[in-house]
Amino acid sequence: MTKRSRCHLLAFACISVIGLCLKAAAPGSNAGSGGWTPEMALKVKSLAGVRVSPDGGRVLYTVTEAVMTPEKSEYVSQIYLSRSDGSEMRQMTFADKSSTIPQWSPDGRWIAFTSERSGKNNLYRMRADGGEAEALTDVKTAVVAFAWAPDGERIAFTMKEPSSDDEEKAAKGKDDWRWVNENLKMNQLYLVPIKKDIDGMRPPLRLTGSAFSVQSLNWSPDGTVIVFSHTSTPKPNDWPTSDVSSINLNTREIRTISATAAAETNPVFSPDGKNIAMVVSEIPPRWAQSDTIQVIPSAGGSARALTAGYDGQPRLIDWSADGSRIYFDEARGTGTTVYALDVASNRVTEVSGSDTLLSGVSLNLSRSMFGFVLEKPDRAPEAFVTRVDSFVPVQVSRANADLPQAPLGRTEIIRWKSFDGAEIEGLLTYPVNYRTGTHVPLLLVVHGGPAGVFTRNFLAGNRAVYPLESFSSRGYAILRVNPRGSSGYGVKFRRANIRDWGGGDYKDLMAGVDKVIEMGIADPERLGVMGWSYGGYMTSWIITQTKRFKAASVGAGVTNLMSFTGTADIPDFLPDYFGAQPWDDIDVYRAHSAMFNVKGVTTPTLIQHGEADERVPISQGYELYNALRAQGVPTRMVVLPRMPHGPNEPKMVLKAKQSNLEWFDRYLQPIGSRAAAPR
Repeated sequence: MTKRSRCHLLAFACISVIGLCLKAAAPGSNAGSGGWTPEMALKVKSLAGVRVSPDGGRVLYTVTEAVMTPEKSEYVSQIYLSRSDGSEMRQMTFADKSSTIPQWSPDGRWIAFTSERSGKNNLYRMRADGGEAEALTDVKTAVVAFAWAPDGERIAFTMKEPSSDDEEKAAKGKDDWRWVNENLKMNQLYLVPIKKDIDGMRPPLRLTGSAFSVQSLNWSPDGTVIVFSHTSTPKPNDWPTSDVSSINLNTREIRTISATAAAETNPVFSPDGKNIAMVVSEIPPRWAQSDTIQVIPSAGGSARALTAGYDGQPRLIDWSADGSRIYFDEARGTGTTVYALDVASNRVTEVSGSDTLLSGVSLNLSRSMFGFVLEKPDRAPEAFVTRVDSFVPVQVSRANADLPQAPLGRTEIIRWKSFDGAEIEGLLTYPVNYRTGTHVPLLLVVHGGPAGVFTRNFLAGNRAVYPLESFSSRGYAILRVNPRGSSGYGVKFRRANIRDWGGGDYKDLMAGVDKVIEMGIADPERLGVMGWSYGGYMTSWIITQTKRFKAASVGAGVTNLMSFTGTADIPDFLPDYFGAQPWDDIDVYRAHSAMFNVKGVTTPTLIQHGEADERVPISQGYELYNALRAQGVPTRMVVLPRMPHGPNEPKMVLKAKQSNLEWFDRYLQPIGSRAAAPR
């Protein structure tokens, strides 16, 4: 789990529809007349890794497609190249397995990337004008991150430590028991030369030991030093231990740059090599974070904290070419804003507006152009570039140009006052061809986190388990609320749900539902609610607090705060939010858990959970399922085999989409036309 997400994750051939016949749509919908279906949404391609060449003339990016055949169910990414004016687009990689994280060599003649085509995620390079890719590594585990040296003669990369020969023998002999949290495999820093040795090999050189686990890395401009962040272990629970160190490649000396009680991450050298910028948390680090960008002399000294951004969650992009500014981005409401932080005056200015959703913003090696992915509710994601000195995005990809021309419901931002006067914001999506004054079913969707945020992303997401595009096509209105605890509205708002899950945030959600009813849009007798992770927590909580909703869908939900804390891979998460361990304040854990308030629930509830979920173990879903079944509540539970906290196989995503659509169609149709509830 990365720091940004801690609060909280080819041709479309022979689609395998997973045995669920969709029911007839509610009256007034577009089903059967060209409306979106879950299968159509899986055709939407996602983009990432937008990197402009050093000279600004060309752009690399990856395009990811869902591949579903009788034998396959996977997302496959390939690398594309176009000119920075959007012309001459062409595919660069074609293997059956994904190719990702493309990076230009400093001279712009080569492209390095990672791929699993050999069975492990290895490092490759190919000429920028095309040709066969050449493997640079042959690792036993997987290359995680990498960066070219400024001279283009070496590449530094991180990789999880491989198993020893004895460990491999034990695994083959089924004698591979292990102690919990002992003998952990750390991510280590390595260096691989581009030029082969006398034996025609490129043996990687390990640069770090096993005292810590390396995260991000960055080269000094002269190529003599690598600065990197590292944690005590690779476990997601240990992100607060992150410090920053450097290694001198001439002497192999590792030196501490910053190791305070804060979490220091993402170090980046200034263009002259004299300073290092990094993202630093408050002390002590909190899961609902408050971070600043700090600058520290690379030769040693004290760090200087710069002005905090609007949301207190800056994602450091890079320095400006002259070293006078630091670029970063962060969520602002339902959009993303790129900022410039003047180092001397400590003043922040906006580079981009916040009326669109940008992701993966990068700066090229000459620091003259940004690359990023842009999307809107009615505009599928594509790769864009812009000059740094004039933010005018130019589209350089057409990955989603051939999508079905089915209409999408209009999405707008609405605001309302909650019980205590706090202003809450949400995204309201209307049914396709909505007629003013018509009362329609309303679906409340709750995001994860709780410090997640609903943004203005394309409505038809190919990995989204909730088929918003299909709901809109079938006559539903959809409300996505950013209640207190969300990102995008500042640190104070993000922490307004401390020790209060299911309190003020619940009231914010209900006030939003009331707002849409008051607008004359929602039918108060046909309300549904759904959410994943914390959204699943809130959905399970809602059905214990009110009978307003006629159907619910709980996705990977935290239903029992006590048992979650003892079984999740982030056991420090809830004690930070609630200020105590369960054994020190058992009452607050019981008071805010659905499982201790589940008596009397009547709302028909669908439960969806990944069987390999370590973040929210599947036992959380079983607890709720068995409690509802014992009380005779119409309940079904979909188990998604192999899936972690977020489904990562297209067939499993499709099943989640389809079952959600069927569930709400079943219970939100007019009385008299509903199918018999499953028992």
